[in-house]
Amino acid sequence: MKFLFLSLIFLFIKNFVYADNYQTGQIIINEFKINKNFTINLSKGKWNVVRKQTMNAYGIKQSIVGIVRLEENQFVEMIEIYEGNLSGKRISDVDQAIYEIVFKNKYDGCYERPEYYHLEFFTKGRVHNCMVVRHWDTEKEIYRPDDPEKKGIAYEYKNWIKKNSIIIPKIVLASNHSYFSRHSGGNWFSIIYVIDPKILGAPESKFYGEENSEYHRHNIEKFPEHKKIMNKWMSISSKRHQEFENLNKAKTSHRLKLDNYILNLDLDESQKKNDIFNQILKLNDLYKQGVLTQDEFEKAKKKILK
Repeated sequence: MKFLFLSLIFLFIKNFVYADNYQTGQIIINEFKINKNFTINLSKGKWNVVRKQTMNAYGIKQSIVGIVRLEENQFVEMIEIYEGNLSGKRISDVDQAIYEIVFKNKYDGCYERPEYYHLEFFTKGRVHNCMVVRHWDTEKEIYRPDDPEKKGIAYEYKNWIKKNSIIIPKIVLASNHSYFSRHSGGNWFSIIYVIDPKILGAPESKFYGEENSEYHRHNIEKFPEHKKIMNKWMSISSKRHQEFENLNKAKTSHRLKLDNYILNLDLDESQKKNDIFNQILKLNDLYKQGVLTQDEFEKAKKKILK
């Protein structure tokens, strides 16, 4: 009985989620509200609810909702979120299932893999906090994934793409974020973000396939412009993960050290303006003190305002 229960939990966690607020085909804007305490702000535009699955068994509620943003029928961004309310029965069995899914899945998981650009994680006991930054070969991920179980998961996306004649880029950038701790209520949240790198100003990709892509960590040093884009994505993903930790009310000791990956270009507009204002004030002080000539002051100010 214990083995059967563990197997069912493993299956449910890998394939289902709890999100009664959304229906397939629904359009949402501005925010992606998972529950009263967990909301993700969305970039401007209409987001299509493409995937929704729920499961309630053995007192455990789980759900997955996947949303996609398009521009002129072309894929631009995707967010998929898993929520598992796992604070009920058979806690030790559930915790074991989570550990196996996150750290023991031979096809994917929170451990070093050659296709990952960067991995950061913390684990202690049954607590885990994980961020993976990588690229995807969309043909492989959607139509021929390594994990046979993902073929069923991808069905709804494949069906939606075909039905609506959606244009999908061959290479996209992705990040995975997962956190679970009994200290924060026993809910497990996992989020996947995917974008077309063109959003970040990426150059055209010339090499396709997971291993051949310019974004693969074994190739990226030969493509400095692609590396800049991947580092920008790493920065965005790190900021998102910090927000994700806040939403999960993660303990300080459970949090990942990500500040070094966050670039100034990701500062919000108000912070950018504040930094510029402060730099100009300092220049003005130097000018008044006679350290800078008027010509030097004007040149330095123009450089800051570029």
